[in-house]
Amino acid sequence: METRKLSLMDFLKKYGILIVLIAMWVIMLIVSPTFRTVENAVNILRQVAVNGIIAIGMTFVIMTGGIDLTVGSLIAVSGVVAGSILVADPSKVGLAVLAGIAVCGLFGAINGLFTAYAGVPPFVATLAGMTMARGFAYVYSDGKPYTLASEGFSVIGKGYAPIIIFLVILLISNFILSKTKFGRYIYATGGNSRAAMASGVNVKKVTIWVYILSGILAGISGIVLASRTNSGQPAVGTGYETDAIAAAVIGGTSMSGGIGTIGGTLIGILIIGTLNNSLNLLNVSSYYQQIIKGLIIVGAVCFDIFSKKRSK
Repeated sequence: METRKLSLMDFLKKYGILIVLIAMWVIMLIVSPTFRTVENAVNILRQVAVNGIIAIGMTFVIMTGGIDLTVGSLIAVSGVVAGSILVADPSKVGLAVLAGIAVCGLFGAINGLFTAYAGVPPFVATLAGMTMARGFAYVYSDGKPYTLASEGFSVIGKGYAPIIIFLVILLISNFILSKTKFGRYIYATGGNSRAAMASGVNVKKVTIWVYILSGILAGISGIVLASRTNSGQPAVGTGYETDAIAAAVIGGTSMSGGIGTIGGTLIGILIIGTLNNSLNLLNVSSYYQQIIKGLIIVGAVCFDIFSKKRSK
């Protein structure tokens, strides 16, 4: 009898979120004609692309036992930095993209340094970083959005380009996590940092690099969003960290670190994207949507805790 229960738990841990995603699709395909359209499917994938890029970075961070609350603010930072360059010269697309991403990577490095060397808890370090990054975006842009008229830059956010960018990052990230030494070090750091250090893993270096990676991916997401909206806005990105955390946790990434996959995060972000789209199609108030997302996050964390207790 006990074996059956453990087998069922293992099955739910492995396939539960996929079953939830399929169930959501089946229900919405039945109740909403709009959901069945190709245009709506593409719209979901575009929305998923922006949120999915930062969710991948969040997965790396959470797997080390950390958290990154700066990603939403860094989306704004990336957009205004790139926007300021493009307003001055619309042809400098490459410079604008690299500058926006580089500044976000620098913020990520600062988060990593505070966490790894100063011993500041990740939540506190990135909470401060979130505030500073948002303030930087407002100071840098003087509180005003940059209206962009660069045809070369707008290509990044048009058509299937955001989806392609997301898929490329997804594949590269999956390779890093599953096939490289750095990926093994991430698992080791999150699983047991002391044991990892005893095995020769430079835990501090790994910690810094995952925050840099998260910052870079947030910067890329900001570039895509700025291109889609043809503007660099200091107020954009608010609350995006919530969806990123939710996608990673729903996808099976453990908040205590050491457990997680990029594939799981993909399913998690598809669930979040489908949920957002479905609730909008059903005319559910945005206030209720926030409550539902919060309950989903708590439920995913509770399931993670429960499954760990059962496995002991």
